Amino acid sequence: MALSDPQALRILPFRGLRFAPDRVDDPSAVTSPPYDMIGPDEARRLADTEEHNVVRLILAAPEELAGGPGAPARYHRAAASLRTWIDDGALSRDAEPALYIYEQIGHGFRQRGLIGLVKLDDADPGADGSTPAADAEPSPVRRAILPHEAVTDLVVADRLAQMRATEAHIEPILLTYQGDRTVSDLLDQVADRTGPLTSTTTADGTRHRLWALSDPAAVRRVAADLLWQRALIADGHHRHAAYRRLRAERGGPAEYGLALLVDAGRYPLSLHAIHRVLPHVPLATAAVQAGKVFAVRETADPHRALDAIPAGEHAFVLSDGSTHYLLTAPDPAALAEAIPADRPEAWRALDATVLHHVLVESIWQLPDTPEEVRFDHDPYHAVAEAARVGGTAVLLRPTTEDVVRQLAGAGVLMPRKSTAFGPKPATGLVMRLLTEEDV
Repeated sequence: MALSDPQALRILPFRGLRFAPDRVDDPSAVTSPPYDMIGPDEARRLADTEEHNVVRLILAAPEELAGGPGAPARYHRAAASLRTWIDDGALSRDAEPALYIYEQIGHGFRQRGLIGLVKLDDADPGADGSTPAADAEPSPVRRAILPHEAVTDLVVADRLAQMRATEAHIEPILLTYQGDRTVSDLLDQVADRTGPLTSTTTADGTRHRLWALSDPAAVRRVAADLLWQRALIADGHHRHAAYRRLRAERGGPAEYGLALLVDAGRYPLSLHAIHRVLPHVPLATAAVQAGKVFAVRETADPHRALDAIPAGEHAFVLSDGSTHYLLTAPDPAALAEAIPADRPEAWRALDATVLHHVLVESIWQLPDTPEEVRFDHDPYHAVAEAARVGGTAVLLRPTTEDVVRQLAGAGVLMPRKSTAFGPKPATGLVMRLLTEEDV
């Protein structure tokens, strides 16, 4: 495989931007979850906890959080905060370029991966997360980095505005690949014989540790092994699309994006569904309208009702916190009418496809906007939120990683927010400045 081959996964070390240990006593106080996992209340709490919390860089100052995506002042202030933190020594760049070994240990999981700069693919349909022309029989795509979900332009524009203003990649995207454990074995050897740069435990009980792999020979060995891999975007489609747009504007350092790469052969990621909350649709209305296409029956436990449904059969749960309905056995004719016919069968069979095209668009006739359709990674929180606002939570089951990879490898994008891979990296442990030449 030549280096110019679009399937080559090229990774480079970089001089990471990190919080200085002598200025930040507790690293967990300056980290945050990914930007799209934080609500306004949580963002304000994080920002108030520590003046250097990274939430101020990814979502701007607390008083501006209600300004909406892309509000210009938000990211100008974020950029000013970043520069101030660098100037006063709270943040500093490491002296040597490195690939960073990142470990997360939590309740029932342990994961190690590698944070580095990945070469962004050359432009082709769908590589930026936009929906490519769909063929009934898609052919394999020649890309090293495979998106699997569609994106929303407004969110991409918001992330691009943040990157332009701060001149930085604050949050790595999460990539997973099917390796032969060569790289993972090397990472384990380094981590097991050296002390970490950073070790901290976040509020959710997850322990985070970070090491620097700076030996040039080891870096070359890792880069050579990864060159033959194809990486699936597990998390960060909107950031990846923003990376690509920034690259088109300026090139240079923007030719590469910040990423965490995890070998799924050694450390399989978990895969969950992303649920919906319809704040303006009462449960009774949602259930009656869904009954035009689905069989609807009341269920006692919204969180276990889907477990008994055989794989391959479409099913959803509707709940307002006190009453819960199980939707099953949709009318095949209604599915055929609402779901685009020019897509592969694997895409047409996704629960997320049925939810979006049959329920949201056709039956409930809702615009796919944050005001009408909210996303929630936690089914319990989704039900509680529906109860709070008097709306309806829609719970669904996850698809499998095999299906995700099959579609991504064929260049077919799933509906946005179809999957939730994890664990996601904490934000703020290591960042990357675009104003400094690393490539």
